[in-house]
Amino acid sequence: MKLLMVALFGACIGSFTNVVVWRLPRQESVVYPGSHCPHCGHAIRWHDNLPVLGWLLLRGRCRDCGSGISWRYPAVELVSALLWLSALSVQAGGGLPEPWGPWAGQVLVALLLPLVLIDLDHLWLPEPLCRWGLVIGLLCSAGAGWPVLADHLVAAAMALVLLEGLSGMAERLLGQSALGLGDAKLAALGGAWLGAAGIAAAMALATLSGALVGSLGRVTGRLQPRQAFAFGPFIALGIWLVWLRGADWWWEQWQQLLGF
Repeated sequence: MKLLMVALFGACIGSFTNVVVWRLPRQESVVYPGSHCPHCGHAIRWHDNLPVLGWLLLRGRCRDCGSGISWRYPAVELVSALLWLSALSVQAGGGLPEPWGPWAGQVLVALLLPLVLIDLDHLWLPEPLCRWGLVIGLLCSAGAGWPVLADHLVAAAMALVLLEGLSGMAERLLGQSALGLGDAKLAALGGAWLGAAGIAAAMALATLSGALVGSLGRVTGRLQPRQAFAFGPFIALGIWLVWLRGADWWWEQWQQLLGF
């Protein structure tokens, strides 16, 4: 029963995530007006707005005008539900007390998912989401005591400074930005939740996965030489993986892979 409730609530948050991802880049309120069809403007009935189920019952079309509703809406709701369930398996939790881990993780993933989707759509990481994510991360860390808060505060500041410095250096050497300032702010968010060792491991995972995907894109021709692509999703992936298993676990896997 607990798993079902977590999944349902995660899917509902996924439904709201769809609203945020659509409206925030357009500088629209994410609260008002209520959910409506972007084609005909009719308000979506509550029973048509049920996560995943509503889309299936409507067969992917607006009840009023018949316009198609993207499959991405139920996909995001389903992914959100699965991520909320995965939060229950946390073994690290950024140094927070063990009972806090699952619930804090659900807040974290509710912040990361819209950032990932907006970056994929617009190559943009909204500062308000990054800023609020950093503040909430530090507030959670404060509940774990001063040593944890101090570590996470320093980690957030160092991640921001280092990535902004790398971005500036890359721009001078390459003549174009290799990292956006939004990436630095997302890394700072990660530092606020994970601490110094955690954000270091998360950035290592992000760099490795980003390099692999970028190289594959270049080889297959899906990415042109020097074409920019979203790095935020890889940072978010690194943050989430380290949140679930911890920095030490990931460094151990790296050492085993290298045969140390």
